[in-house]
Amino acid sequence: MDIDLAALPDDVETLQQLVRSLATERTSLREANAEIERLNLIIKKLQRSQFGRRAEQLDSDQLQLGLEDLNTDLARVEARLPISPTKAETPKTQGQRPSLPAHLPREEMRLDVEHEACPCCGGALHLIGETTSEILDHVPARLRVIRICRPRYDCRACGTIHQAPAPERPIAKGLATPALLAHVLVSKYCDHLPLYRQSQIFSRHGVELDRSTLANWVGGACWWLEPLQAKLAERVFASGKLFADDTPIPVLDPGRGRTKTGRLWVYARDDRPWNGPDPPAAVYLYSPDRKAERPASHLARFSGTVQVDGYPGFDRLSDGGRIQLAGCWAHARRKFYQVQQATGSPVAAEALRRIAEFYAIETAIRGHAADARQRVRQFRSLPLVTAMKAWLEMQFAQIPPRGASPTLSATP
Repeated sequence: MDIDLAALPDDVETLQQLVRSLATERTSLREANAEIERLNLIIKKLQRSQFGRRAEQLDSDQLQLGLEDLNTDLARVEARLPISPTKAETPKTQGQRPSLPAHLPREEMRLDVEHEACPCCGGALHLIGETTSEILDHVPARLRVIRICRPRYDCRACGTIHQAPAPERPIAKGLATPALLAHVLVSKYCDHLPLYRQSQIFSRHGVELDRSTLANWVGGACWWLEPLQAKLAERVFASGKLFADDTPIPVLDPGRGRTKTGRLWVYARDDRPWNGPDPPAAVYLYSPDRKAERPASHLARFSGTVQVDGYPGFDRLSDGGRIQLAGCWAHARRKFYQVQQATGSPVAAEALRRIAEFYAIETAIRGHAADARQRVRQFRSLPLVTAMKAWLEMQFAQIPPRGASPTLSATP
C-alpha cells in the first residue's frame, strides 16, 4: 500500500482503518514469503533427486511436469508481492547482449510525454536520452485463401483458346498448400497434436476441416516423402557400423476402443565420437510387433557391425556371417545398476566397478584414430573383458536354480 505521508488524514477512525489495512497487508506478505520459501525448498529437493541414488528410476517427463506445476504456484504467489524498487527494471547499457534473439523482427512502440514544456516551471524540454526495454509478443497463426486466377484468351483468327496451365497441387484436388501440409505434419508428429485437436483449432479460425480430410492430407504428404525416406535409409544402411534399437509405441486399434502396442525401430549411424568424416543420420521403421523377422528384413542388404541390446531377436542377424553383433555396455550396465540400487548387492557393485574401467579407457582414447583406439583396446580393454567374463561365470555358478539377482549375501 502506498501512503502519502505529507497528506495523512486527521480523522481517528480513518487512521485506525489505515493501520488495520497495513497490518493485514503485512500478514499477507509474511504468509506469501513463507509459501515462497516452502515451494523453493520443494523445487530444490526435486532437482537434487535427478542426480541422486534413484536417478535412473525416475520418470524424467513426470518430474518435469511436477516442477512445472510448482513453478506455476511459485509465480502465482510472487505476483501478490509488491514490486521492490531495488528489483525494478534498469535500462540496458550499450554493448550488453540482448536477452531476446537478434533474428526476431522488432516493432517499436514509442511512449512520449504529452507536453512540450516542463509542468513544474514551464521551461522548455530538450531530449537527453531514452530508456529502452524489450518484451516478447506472439502473433497468432492465421489462415489465408490464395485465389488462383488464369485468364483465358481466344484467337479470333483460328478460334484457339490459350490459358496458363493450372499449378500442380500436392494433394490431387485438395485445398492445402505445401505450407499448410507441413504445418499439419509437424503438429502431428513433432508436437504430438492429434488430428481431431487440429480440426478443433482450425474450427476456431472459422474453417471447418474434418478429421478424415486431415488424415487424407497426411497420407498424401507421406506419399511424397517416401522417396526421401528411402534415400535416407539407403544412406544409413550404407555405413559399416550401425546402432539398432526398438521402442514400444501405442497404436490406435479401431473398433476395440483401446490401443495396441506397435514397435518403432531405429537404425542410426554416428561417427562423431571418434571424429568420423560422415554426418550422423537415423532412420525409423514401424512394425506392428517385435518379431525377430522385423530387424532381419530391415537389414537384409546390410553388411557390417550392429550394436544392439540383449533382445534375442537380434541373434539371428549374425547367421550367414554378413553381420557381426556388438553388445551394448550401457544396456548391460543398467541391469547391474538397478540390482545394486534395489538390493545393495556387492556382486552388482563389483560389476559396475569393472565396467567403469572400460568407460575410463574409452574416455581417454575418444577422438583418436581408429587404429590407435583398436591398439589400446587390445592392450588394455581385452584383458579386463576376459577377466570379467571369467568372474561372471564364477558368480553365475553360485546362483541357485531359478534364483533371483545377486543378493546382499553374495560376495565378489
